[in-house]
Amino acid sequence: MQLKTMQPTDDWDNSGDEQAIEALSADGLVFHVWGGDWCGDCQRQLPAFAAALDAAGVADENVNHYPVEKNDDGGKSGPKVDEYGIELIPTVIVERDGEEVVRFVEEESEPIAIYLANQLTTEASA
Repeated sequence: MQLKTMQPTDDWDNSGDEQAIEALSADGLVFHVWGGDWCGDCQRQLPAFAAALDAAGVADENVNHYPVEKNDDGGKSGPKVDEYGIELIPTVIVERDGEEVVRFVEEESEPIAIYLANQLTTEASA
């Protein structure tokens, strides 16, 4: 199932984000995205992230969507929520060769694409 919030925004401007686009387009990366179309944070953040993935040329088969529902007790449920320890959304996990290399959880001081790119660049240089 696809998240509607992962439809790329039409008004995204990638000028100045060339480093992010390059980092996101690295070979072997798989993106796992948990979100809810009902979630305000997801509605604000995921369309720009989807546009960045498009600009980076990330193939659809390398982007997995996991729709999340909010339980009556405030917890989250959905595909692989327990397996990956998902508590807040949006959450984006980047894997390489089946291993997690970076995780974005709900809110950082930078947009998702920039945050992940910075972490991927740091990870690659380590």
